Amino acid sequence: MNKEKLRALLRDHKDGKLSEEEVLQELKYLPFEDLGFAKVDHHRTLRTGFPEVVYGKGKTDEQILAIAESISGKKTNFLVTRCAQSAAEKLERRFPDGTWMKQADLFFVEAAPQKKFGYVLVVTAGTTDIPAAEEAAVTASLFGCNVDRIYDVGVAGVHRLMAYKSMIDEADVVIVAAGMEGALASVVASFCKAVVVALPTSVGYGASFGGLAALLGMMTSCAAGVTVVNIDNGFGAGCAAAIMCARAHDLAGQIARDSKKP
Repeated sequence: MNKEKLRALLRDHKDGKLSEEEVLQELKYLPFEDLGFAKVDHHRTLRTGFPEVVYGKGKTDEQILAIAESISGKKTNFLVTRCAQSAAEKLERRFPDGTWMKQADLFFVEAAPQKKFGYVLVVTAGTTDIPAAEEAAVTASLFGCNVDRIYDVGVAGVHRLMAYKSMIDEADVVIVAAGMEGALASVVASFCKAVVVALPTSVGYGASFGGLAALLGMMTSCAAGVTVVNIDNGFGAGCAAAIMCARAHDLAGQIARDSKKP
């Protein structure tokens, strides 16, 4: 449920296309639907602008499928992160229009294509950072952003990054996924006008401590304008970028409306 669907529902009732009982049936699961093992938050889009996302790890295939059925019944996009192959295969059979990204353990259905706003650029230090980066990129895209990707441009060969400077200059938000020491986020932020969402990954040798070194390096960055999400939390990075773009879009619209007032 979002604002547009709620308005349409009220208009249909006002125009006599829907009875009071039919409206109540539609609103029955607002704000959530209790499945016993999960309470599906159908109200989240109305509150935040974005639908609930399913974290698949630790859930059974049947639980994931039931939650997906509930979300898809509201004709909204849905995304399953940390989705195991067995669950993805069941989801593919049920939702043939969906997409299974094995490398990033993602399954998603774009049931409600929307007008895109904002430009998010996802950058990785190395090829092994791509799974976390793809989680971020797909999340930002499903949440309404235009998304581009630049992969394998880490500080071991920083000239590769500089070849894409014009794209970085155009971005509203740059997500930087890096493991090892996590230096790429600081490098990008040093010449970038946009907010950098630093995404530490668990890539690296022993002293990287499964991404802790990258996390601490990004959190103590000397460059201004760097914000950091948790290790391998591509969803969090994509969501943060989408929220920034959405707010900027809303504010730009408000400024434009205000400028037309006498």
